[in-house]
Amino acid sequence: MTLKVIGAGYPRTGTASLKLALEQLGFGPCHHMREIFMNMADVPLWVEAAKKPMQANWNEVFERYSSCTDAPGCTFWRELSDYYPQAKVLLSVRDPEKWFESTQETVFSEQWQGMQAAGPLREFFERCVLGTFNGFIHDHDKMIAQFKRHIEEVKQAIPKERLLVFDVREGWEPLCKFLGVPVPQTPFPQTNTREEMLAMRAAAPALATMDPERMQQMARERFQKKA
Repeated sequence: MTLKVIGAGYPRTGTASLKLALEQLGFGPCHHMREIFMNMADVPLWVEAAKKPMQANWNEVFERYSSCTDAPGCTFWRELSDYYPQAKVLLSVRDPEKWFESTQETVFSEQWQGMQAAGPLREFFERCVLGTFNGFIHDHDKMIAQFKRHIEEVKQAIPKERLLVFDVREGWEPLCKFLGVPVPQTPFPQTNTREEMLAMRAAAPALATMDPERMQQMARERFQKKA
């Protein structure tokens, strides 16, 4: 497949809801971090791509997908937008303060970071997710500045006609207009809320010592059932 939509928004900007929305609109399968946990065999592809992203074979990485949101894809938004010049770019955003607060309770909490550092995905997270933040994931001012800088960099690099800056609270209309598809009659998806992430975090300690196959099995049981 060829990527048709590239999600440039950081994690915790409604990216899981966007994944479901894009799939409902016909732009699926959509790659999201949960795909990594469900398909552990893809991890080496991402690690190798991250070493030389400008020379990476992104078609191999995204062989089964036609869109992406969240990390690790958002880490390489610039390379992907060059590699797929016909793809549209979707920049999901939210209030910076609420974004920082959400990350500290979920994906960048000390508990999640400890699990990642001790688990089988350590190199993947270091190369494909955490490098963007240069070791300051708990520094409020630096994180807020990086969040705002990222938004401006995407807006400066991508032509207006190719880019949608989108808050999931806006619902279907702007997204469908941007993609040129009809507006569904069903409500806009809402998933991976902070409450859901906190429930997942409660199970995180066991993941640090879990083998990849068991981790993959648990992810598939959770996410495929939810889908």
